[in-house]
Amino acid sequence: MKQAVLVEPQKVVIQDVPKPAPGPGQVLVQVRRIGICGSDIHAYYGKHPYISCPIVQGHEFAGRINEAGPDVRTLKAGDDVTVMPQLVCGRCYPCRHGNYHICSSLKVIGCQAEGAAQEFLAVDQDLVVKLPAGMDYDRGAMVEPVAVGAHAVGRLGSVEGKNILVLGAGPIGNLAAQVAGGLGAASVVVSDPSDFRLEIAKACGIPHAINPTATDLGAAVQEAFAPDGADAILECVGIEQTVGQAISLARKGSDIVIVGVFGERPRVDIGLVQDKELRLIGTLMYKAEDYRTAVELIRSGRVKLEPLMTRHFPFEQYAEAYRFIEKNRDRTMKVFIDL
Repeated sequence: MKQAVLVEPQKVVIQDVPKPAPGPGQVLVQVRRIGICGSDIHAYYGKHPYISCPIVQGHEFAGRINEAGPDVRTLKAGDDVTVMPQLVCGRCYPCRHGNYHICSSLKVIGCQAEGAAQEFLAVDQDLVVKLPAGMDYDRGAMVEPVAVGAHAVGRLGSVEGKNILVLGAGPIGNLAAQVAGGLGAASVVVSDPSDFRLEIAKACGIPHAINPTATDLGAAVQEAFAPDGADAILECVGIEQTVGQAISLARKGSDIVIVGVFGERPRVDIGLVQDKELRLIGTLMYKAEDYRTAVELIRSGRVKLEPLMTRHFPFEQYAEAYRFIEKNRDRTMKVFIDL
């Protein structure tokens, strides 16, 4: 079978390797669609602190079960599926207390373990999530980033009837904003300096899309959420400027969820965090229930994915997909690899 390996930064080699066989409790997934994530891009350029070459990438993916191994009871050949990419120990404190997504020895398929950038991948049945009838592979591959948004929003508890501000309208910010709306938020404001991303947000039904370089964001938030401002803020960029913005704009006693991945260590006004009695909440990946929530939000149409789908590349052009993203970074949301 064909397999794409990032052998070194900016060098993808497609090679022939033996087709794997599913072991006990495993299924063999024929990979049909892979989404390229921001972390994949960081790794491609050798800038991801936790991904080393060589690596078979691909953690956002969907496909069809080709074969079920021994002791697989609820899945069968022909099922369309996506996969949770977390490999956990099951023994550490977080795992023992139900927080396996922050396992002390967490590995991620496509990041620290062999990923889906190949024609077939054997995975444990417990990681597999069936796709509803009629859900295509593009949407199936986007369950993973929607689940990121679902878990981030879920860190706030119920958002029903609340006003939510999202900083950043890239794929994750967009999806987090849509999830908040889909789970009953009263109103959602998304902020981004890219007019292109803001237009995508509007196409997805996000009611308020603000460019903070052209409009006073504080005034816009007050207008949208008057009289009390935002009940919670989701920081989905991962830079010092936006986390500072979140702290500055936050209402006293409110929550800020840190969703963005920080490449550089930010300076944070902890004095203001203390004075406002803010809660800074971390979020990492997702749990099985977040995948189920993501599937249902997509199935029901409460999360719209089509406006985020930028372009498809055939498997043989894996490296070209990265070059396209680099050349069109300001006008690219989600790029797919087709098998």
